[in-house]
Amino acid sequence: MKAQEIILSKSTEVSVLTIGPGQQLYDSFGHNAFRVKDPTQNIDIVYNYGTYDFDTPNFYLKFAQGKLMYQLTFNNYTPFYKYYVRQNRWIKEQILNLTYSEKQAMFDFLQNNAKPENKDYLYDFLFDNCATKIRDVMVTVLGDKLVYTDDYITEEYTFRQLIQKNVYWNSWGSLGMDVAIGAIVDRHASAWQYQFLPQYIFEGAANATLTRDSSKQDLVKKDNFIFKNTENKSSANFLLNPLFIFGLLGLFILFITYRDFKNETRSRYLDGAIFLVTGIIGALLLLLWVATEHSTTANNYNLLWAFPLSLFFIFEISKKNPKKWMRKYVFFQILLLALLCLHWFTEVQIFAYGLIPLLVALVVRYVYLLKFLKK
Repeated sequence: MKAQEIILSKSTEVSVLTIGPGQQLYDSFGHNAFRVKDPTQNIDIVYNYGTYDFDTPNFYLKFAQGKLMYQLTFNNYTPFYKYYVRQNRWIKEQILNLTYSEKQAMFDFLQNNAKPENKDYLYDFLFDNCATKIRDVMVTVLGDKLVYTDDYITEEYTFRQLIQKNVYWNSWGSLGMDVAIGAIVDRHASAWQYQFLPQYIFEGAANATLTRDSSKQDLVKKDNFIFKNTENKSSANFLLNPLFIFGLLGLFILFITYRDFKNETRSRYLDGAIFLVTGIIGALLLLLWVATEHSTTANNYNLLWAFPLSLFFIFEISKKNPKKWMRKYVFFQILLLALLCLHWFTEVQIFAYGLIPLLVALVVRYVYLLKFLKK
């Protein structure tokens, strides 16, 4: 049966589902979906904009390039519900205050959008994801009748702060995101832009209104707490977190530098390793900036400590007697780290706190190299 031929009954309810965060990094922000329930016709469908096809050709390459197409899929409500209950993730439902014609229009739109020729869309973490799609569909279907307010925003946050509110700061997931995403996420988000996160889709809908016949009505007619999860008090292993690991790495570099200072020598292979690792990281960050479609990876000043040009100087810095011009490059590295501190202090970009021990060690090592190579 074609989507246009399905006529909903008067008892139909259309609702927005909000799912709580999960244990995995990709689940940390929660999820949203639409639910259409028509008990008269035994219809109970969930429309989900957060799926993708693992069988897509060059899946991982497209994912890395920011060119992976996400899809609108639909399924029966029961398996959807059971899936998140098994994951111990809470489920909230907001039943929308729609007229019969608006419910039918919403259903028709979703059915049409779920067709094979329409279901794909280019995912963007901040501006076009499974959460923003929920809001955008309602705006498209309801038009000017739907009005969002900013009342639910009590404090201004940057995109990065909003992201980090959902991820433990001293975790590898948090550090990885802080290193990979650039200064674009360090600007303050508007109330509208907050809604890239599912929890703000929920709050935004709770404060939105519909204007009918010159009177305002709440968008949400009723809230249901469908499933309440049990608290999962998982604690991270301190010995495996980034601050501890980079603390050990920083102490190792400082120890070798101190030993070199006392012995008036230079551990050249350590310097080669530093140039190699920071250069590779920098090359990857540069590729994320210029060679992908990710909106969040541009203007990434982590390149100030992970500088890709260091790859070209690995063999020179590893020599027992590097050329004199090598000292100028080391001085340039110190200037880059000073510029990084300026960017951090002025909040142009906020860097991962777990990197602090490594950054301190790099400064000390480069200053020592600057003095040693002067001889």
